[in-house]
Amino acid sequence: MEAIRPRRLRKDNVTRELVRETRLSKSALIYPIFIKEGSAIEENIAAMDGQKRYSPDRVEHAVETVIKAGIGSVLLFGVPEHSRKDETGSEAYNENGALQQAVRKIKSSFPQINVITDVCLCEYTSHGHCGLLKGKEVDNDGTLSILAKVAVSHVQAGADMVAPSDMMDGRVQAIREALDQHHFTNIPIMSYSAKYASSFYGPFREAAGCAPSFGDRKTYQMDYHNLREAVRESELDMLEGADILMVKPALAYLDVIAKLKETFDLPLAAYSVSGEYSMIKAAAKAGLIDEAAMICETTVGFFRAGTDMLITYFAPEIAAYISEGRIG
Repeated sequence: MEAIRPRRLRKDNVTRELVRETRLSKSALIYPIFIKEGSAIEENIAAMDGQKRYSPDRVEHAVETVIKAGIGSVLLFGVPEHSRKDETGSEAYNENGALQQAVRKIKSSFPQINVITDVCLCEYTSHGHCGLLKGKEVDNDGTLSILAKVAVSHVQAGADMVAPSDMMDGRVQAIREALDQHHFTNIPIMSYSAKYASSFYGPFREAAGCAPSFGDRKTYQMDYHNLREAVRESELDMLEGADILMVKPALAYLDVIAKLKETFDLPLAAYSVSGEYSMIKAAAKAGLIDEAAMICETTVGFFRAGTDMLITYFAPEIAAYISEGRIG
């Protein structure tokens, strides 16, 4: 047994890099951007140190950072004025809405950037839930046609891909049919197929102004006790026409990422969410951790578990670490 020494392949940095099992690429990174209604807006998000909300006329500043980092994809979230919110979230499919304006701006200035749009109603409804209401209950089937209209409006503005995050049953099929009926058969759907009801979303809800005004989202987002349910949800989305599956959040759900990677042949995304980002930022600010080291370690963990692409607020930093050879 003396001849078997695994440490030989750890003896120096060059050897360690040579035998890495997990390889990362900047092309696998997706950067989320918040689009706020208005003009000349570039405001800091208190709950997410280092992140901002941009009005459509300022979104180019965010995209320029993405391009300089070597990242090719962004994920847009709309943040309308409170006065435009209503019971049905109608602003979500306004062809002149903030998100639609931002899509047109990006595709006009940076046609090479892959623009993905989040399709949901929570930012647009007066009650903050992801679907229409019947009394105090979220109306699953009544919501589907609205989500389909939202997706179509995004693509008509120039979106390259849509990402439904609402977790209504049947929404992928409704969106696929609507896109095909409007001759957008080549537009992919990245489905939030395994989206859990998570406490990690807290900072995002402040950033997007989408906390529910009553109750919670546990009747439509998944129970974090369940793994097999994630497989079932993902299979249903695949059968309905999803092109990419997603696990959200990422950090506490590495087993889910690994299981979906093992089970399905579709590309798999993971979303490292706002709470994961803000925890690292807060701990680093308090001097408790090395921020860069923590970003590198958690990022490699997501890809080691099986994700093919990562949605992350740390995308520019990760791209830099890949260039430096720290990871990848």
